Amino acid sequence: MIIAKTKTSLSILSVLLLLSVRLMAQGDLLIYPKRVSFEGSARTQQISLSNTGKDTARYVISFIQIRMKEDGKFEQITQPDSGQYFSDKHVRIFPRAVTLAPNEGQVIKIQVSQSNKLLAGEYRSHLYFRAVNIEKPLGDSIKKETTGVSVKIVPVFGFSIPVIIRIGDNDTKVSLSDLKVEKEDSASSVLKLQFHRTGNMSVYGDISVQHISDGGKITQVAHVKGISVYSPNKRRDIKIDLENKPGLNYHAGKLRVIYTTSTEAKPEKLASAELTLSNSF
Repeated sequence: MIIAKTKTSLSILSVLLLLSVRLMAQGDLLIYPKRVSFEGSARTQQISLSNTGKDTARYVISFIQIRMKEDGKFEQITQPDSGQYFSDKHVRIFPRAVTLAPNEGQVIKIQVSQSNKLLAGEYRSHLYFRAVNIEKPLGDSIKKETTGVSVKIVPVFGFSIPVIIRIGDNDTKVSLSDLKVEKEDSASSVLKLQFHRTGNMSVYGDISVQHISDGGKITQVAHVKGISVYSPNKRRDIKIDLENKPGLNYHAGKLRVIYTTSTEAKPEKLASAELTLSNSF
């Protein structure tokens, strides 16, 4: 998740995004992995940072707390919701600030502390990488002002990833419902559905959508990685763009939706559902 902020002397604007952002004049920051999860005996993990931009970039690293809404959007909070627990008090990170030249990388170490004292459940906070301006020496960029008042706009951009600690057994289950295909415009179709989560922990995985014709031909029409429903949320609404491939008819046959774990090994199916198509849209 990315947070973008623009500050002026008159107002502060905060925008929450879901994908990637070009960190203007601060380089392009690549972060791997996109999420950190501690389970079992794991105590230390690493995050790799890389500046793929043309400018030297500096980032300050801290924790923020995030709430996921039912539409999948995020908002920053200071107090946990009922059933939500923060992980920042139980995690150490080093270093807390990095300066990366173009094409330079850096490893961030993350260590869990005193997890044996935690009660069973899931603890989540978000590691926030905030770009900060690298000040130029005085005199390098002086502009003369002739009349009026000058207002300087300083953009500040950031990128955050979840850091999750899981204690005890995971009894979480997820199901899919309310599948419906709609036309967004004259050229594209979208699949809308709902995720329903129960249990003590979040779910995270990939969605695959298959079209099955009346004759039994199976065609993959969508694949979306990294779909999560964070605890304590019970529901999330999803909208998926369907591919327009030659010969496909979204008014006939059916759609099969499969939600699996995100893993390099063999994915495990978490949930599935089917929708019989018709001429209703």
